[in-house]
Amino acid sequence: MGLGSQTSSASVTRATKWLGFVTAVWVQSISGNNYTFSNYSDALKTLMNLTQLELNNLSVAKDIGKAFGLLAGFASDKLPTWAILLIGSLEGLVGYGTQWLVVSERIKPISYWQMCIVLCMGGNSSTWMNTAILVTCIRNFRKNRGPVAGILKGYVGLSTAIFTVLCSALFNDDPARFLLMLSVTPLAVCIAAMIFLREIPPSDSASDDEEESSYFWLFNGVAFVVAIYLLSYQFIPNPGKLFSQIFASILLVLLASPLAIPVYSFISAWSSSSSPEQGSDPETRVTEPLLKPEITAEERSQDTVLVEKRKPVIGEEHTIWEALQCLDFWIMFVSFLCGVGTGLAVMNNMGQIGLALGYADVSIFVSLTSIWGFFGRIISGMVSEYFIRKAGTPRPLWNAASQILMAGGYVLMAIAMPGSLYIGSIVVGICYGIRLAITVPTASELFGLKYYGLIYNILILNLPLGSFLFSGLLAGILYDMEATPMAGGGNTCVGGHCYRMVFVVMAVACIVGFGLDILLSIRTKNLYQKIQASKRSKKGAVLK
Repeated sequence: MGLGSQTSSASVTRATKWLGFVTAVWVQSISGNNYTFSNYSDALKTLMNLTQLELNNLSVAKDIGKAFGLLAGFASDKLPTWAILLIGSLEGLVGYGTQWLVVSERIKPISYWQMCIVLCMGGNSSTWMNTAILVTCIRNFRKNRGPVAGILKGYVGLSTAIFTVLCSALFNDDPARFLLMLSVTPLAVCIAAMIFLREIPPSDSASDDEEESSYFWLFNGVAFVVAIYLLSYQFIPNPGKLFSQIFASILLVLLASPLAIPVYSFISAWSSSSSPEQGSDPETRVTEPLLKPEITAEERSQDTVLVEKRKPVIGEEHTIWEALQCLDFWIMFVSFLCGVGTGLAVMNNMGQIGLALGYADVSIFVSLTSIWGFFGRIISGMVSEYFIRKAGTPRPLWNAASQILMAGGYVLMAIAMPGSLYIGSIVVGICYGIRLAITVPTASELFGLKYYGLIYNILILNLPLGSFLFSGLLAGILYDMEATPMAGGGNTCVGGHCYRMVFVVMAVACIVGFGLDILLSIRTKNLYQKIQASKRSKKGAVLK
């Protein structure tokens, strides 16, 4: 193959890698549909004459769908990325499409157990999309796991606000049309990702690693603009139809703007690789792994059998069984439950929490949780990566900080002072976002990438488990104890007392999670010091 063909191939490969990441961002922008239940839950409650406990159990059914994400985890090692995306988008079409038929009254209300099934399908659909995106992108950009996780999880956080703003701007908050959008949009976006997103061997060039970091800062900049733009819509009083349509059109342009990065990458790669002085210099290539091996090559050759049989230590590749036998895995699992389980309970019950505190329209609280969740995700991803490179700071330490802050937010909402729901929504959003963005790369750093898809989905079991414990049982039962029965079925509760005890219990759970995260930070301190040393040695190779 001639130099021209090699140059063209390298340029196309690099551009395809970034184009795939752009489509991954788009998929994540619409894969947070599982967090939008509050936007149409009141319509389901009225249409089906449900009590709060019955409605909360529907939200649990939605989250139980994530428990079947283990199937997506197994499939991630067997099926190509496009197949996993196709399965998820088609399942979402059926799950949310059926809900749309019911809420729009195109069909008669289905039975309660049937509604549980379709909600479960809708919830499970996002696990296929998230698994395909996270596994592929972290393997493609394994030297920048923190920024990758922060950006992708950040857009998941924005997705609720994106759907909410589009529905408010285009459909006047009609829950039926909102569900139609939830069912159709993911399929259309996933088709684009099926074409361009695939696993591409990561570059072992130190200069390429630096270039990746600079591109991720650009992605962060675009994401911040999108988040602030979405937030500004909440402060526009009574926007007209024309204004709303223009606002939605500009939002779509902003979401498409990252396409400039793969275009620039292609042009940059073409020009640099065609120059003999800036080609692939062997002295700038670094092939060392994330961590230096604990055992030298000489030791391996002398005692291969012993090395093969020894249990892996934290930072090395773990099988699923080896990870499940590790104490650090269960510390991370339970602390994750304390954070995301309580946060999910607030998001699932935001509609009823707002009504109990006297707010007729709760869409602003849904958007606040979503948008500030984005800030928590994207900032924590970049900041945690910076402090690993700078000081070897364990990533779980950021989870500990989010837990104690979240506990304070719950105490504030329990007091039910005027405006406390605004502040509480922001705090819960930020801390929930931090938990997701930090735990994703932490799991890969502790247990490796070989079985990462399945390990990630085992951790995600905390979403249905947390939803059941904190939303289905805790919030549902305590709310019904305070509520007044209504004529014709259902019940209602108005006042700060409706959810006070719920918030108190969840604050205690976060304090427990804080202690576990501190423990995990201590246990992984040496690992992150080794990661820091590895990144420094790689950076040094570029400067030589």
